[in-house]
Amino acid sequence: MQDKTDTDWPRFVRTPEAARLLGLSPRTLEKYRCEGMGPIYHKLGGRVVYTVADLVAWIDACARQSTFEPLTPGFPAPQDADAPAGDR
Repeated sequence: MQDKTDTDWPRFVRTPEAARLLGLSPRTLEKYRCEGMGPIYHKLGGRVVYTVADLVAWIDACARQSTFEPLTPGFPAPQDADAPAGDR
């Protein structure tokens, strides 16, 4: 029998539920997944699922106290608008 978590969350959530928990649209979460910017996900057959622990870990990894802190791994660096197109 499956043990319940401390918060009684299910072990896996699908994209719509994960997006709701993160305050994002499902489409944004799908885009992040395609670009490698979002939380860790799992493929179970043809289904994409997330663990609540992975969602929480992703939220924690995004925490910052200053705009000068380094970017989160997996997020692309902003392109320098002053750099020539060949240097981007």
